[in-house]
Amino acid sequence: MPAIAVKPAVAAELQRQFNQELAAAHAYLALAAWCDFQNLKGFAKFFSKQSFEERTHAQRFMRHLLDRGVMTVTTALPGPKTEFSSVLDIARQAQAMEASNTAGINAAYEAALREKDYPAQVLLHAFIQEQVEEENWADEMVSRVEDAACAGAMSFLDRHIERQLEEEGVNAAKPE
Repeated sequence: MPAIAVKPAVAAELQRQFNQELAAAHAYLALAAWCDFQNLKGFAKFFSKQSFEERTHAQRFMRHLLDRGVMTVTTALPGPKTEFSSVLDIARQAQAMEASNTAGINAAYEAALREKDYPAQVLLHAFIQEQVEEENWADEMVSRVEDAACAGAMSFLDRHIERQLEEEGVNAAKPE
């Protein structure tokens, strides 16, 4: 028996969030593929990076549950949206995904508070803070794409994203 047992309500929320993170990784990979197909390499690289981050988040939830004696169950992933009309449509999809992820993290945290599950609360604190940053970048992306009214501006924005990621040392693989 683990030192600090996980109550069923908290385990269910952490399990749900584990699968939500996997679904987000899957959805970001679809955004990356669309952008790559449209020759928007910067956006493609950025969304590939986001996909990797979401998989890493899922692994953190999995590790927390396993360390506390709860087996994780990977559920079937819903097929992500793959048809988009524009980069603005993509940016708005990412924005909606981040809002949904914030709601999921908050629901898990509320369960951890109700059940006085302090280890889960500590785990979730980092995700709560990260979601503030994630929603901020999603809002900024929508705003910047809206401001890039012509094809030249969009190309400049795409190249800017690619250069910024290169400076950060991000070397996300292209979707295959």
